[in-house]
Amino acid sequence: MSGVLMTDRYLSQMTESDLDEVASIERSAYEFPWSRGNFEDSLRNGYYGICMRHVTGALIGYCVLMPVVDEMHLLNLCVAPEAQGAGAGLTLLRESVRIALANGLEGMLLEVRPSNHRAIRLYEQFGFITIGRRKNYYPARHHSREDAIVMRFSFAEEGADGAR
Repeated sequence: MSGVLMTDRYLSQMTESDLDEVASIERSAYEFPWSRGNFEDSLRNGYYGICMRHVTGALIGYCVLMPVVDEMHLLNLCVAPEAQGAGAGLTLLRESVRIALANGLEGMLLEVRPSNHRAIRLYEQFGFITIGRRKNYYPARHHSREDAIVMRFSFAEEGADGAR
């Protein structure tokens, strides 16, 4: 992927030079953000990182994907709070599926907080189904933990374009 242009934004491969901006958006969007080091480790381990930028160069969102056996694991998808609700998340999901299909994978797996209603709605509209729950998966306020909803998108069952 070398800068896929869409109307007023484009996609590119995440590189080390993107990580300060990525970490900044991560901190603004999440109460318990990934660290810059988490992103560095992901890139160093050969995971796929995708950045979405406005034509002005401003980072709008990103995602990190890890291939595992026959599926792609969506580890992180984030859209800058000020850019949410304009289709960036859907575009990042579609690009994630394109990458997974190009690698011959059969589906995509993710975890999401039950409290992240906006993300759950996006994933369900795309065609993800809930397949389980991981107890005490995420850190939460007051030194407690929050479960994760495990969702899967099967390319064979749903097709590759998502967003029914």
